[in-house]
Amino acid sequence: MVEYAHTYVDVGEVVLHVAEIGDGAPVLLIHGFPQTWYSWTQVAPRLVEAGYRCVIPDLRGLGDSTRPLHGYDKQTLGEDLVRLLDALGIDRAAVVGHDWGGVVAFSIAARHPARVTRLGVVDVAIPGDGQPDISQGGRRWHHAFLGTLDLPEALITGREEVFLRWFYEHYGHHQRVLPDDAVAEYLRCYTAAGALRAGFELYRTVPQDIAAHQTLGKIDVPVLAVGGATSFGRGSEVEESLRRMAHDVTGHVLPECGHWVPEEKPRELAELIVGHLA
Repeated sequence: MVEYAHTYVDVGEVVLHVAEIGDGAPVLLIHGFPQTWYSWTQVAPRLVEAGYRCVIPDLRGLGDSTRPLHGYDKQTLGEDLVRLLDALGIDRAAVVGHDWGGVVAFSIAARHPARVTRLGVVDVAIPGDGQPDISQGGRRWHHAFLGTLDLPEALITGREEVFLRWFYEHYGHHQRVLPDDAVAEYLRCYTAAGALRAGFELYRTVPQDIAAHQTLGKIDVPVLAVGGATSFGRGSEVEESLRRMAHDVTGHVLPECGHWVPEEKPRELAELIVGHLA
């Protein structure tokens, strides 16, 4: 059994739950929705074996972090994590994010390039990259639905498991790609008071994200862009998006892998991360 050190760090507007493991050069691993820090538990031990220290927070409002009413644009979420690095005494780190965590990771690299040694973005496109939207022309139907104020909470509260299991079972390469322990942990967190609203705010703040990213030039931090090849994996779209936003991009598409890359292909993803950091 891998033992993580769990702490709660006050970074101002929010208290973040943080799991840590390993020693050596720090790697900040950022989860997406509807997941928590737990999504990295198959990747982190492999990074530790390669000599890295993994810092794995729950984002503001999600997991076991506190849930303020505001601040779910990806720039504010990124600033939370920069303050977390400050609190932990970490000057520079590699930053890797999956899903919305990838957008948060990009925001950190764009706003604080001196703090980021390498950037990894996993199965997400960056809002404001010059494309009309990141919902694949509505294929990702939940983007518009969850961006609607109040209605999703009214329809889903009390039926969180039905709603969330649809994504867990349909966005991967097959229906059982997520381990039972992971699904149980996610359901524990997203049935807590205020957790759904916080997660849905990630979608409601996309216009802010687009406006913020459209003002940026291309970033210089070297980027690893990884997509899943099947189901709702974004494939080469991740690399294409990042090439519009960064100068130095290395892209990979993982076969027989959908959207849940850290749990569907943990060994392959860890190897790509280690190679990128090296």
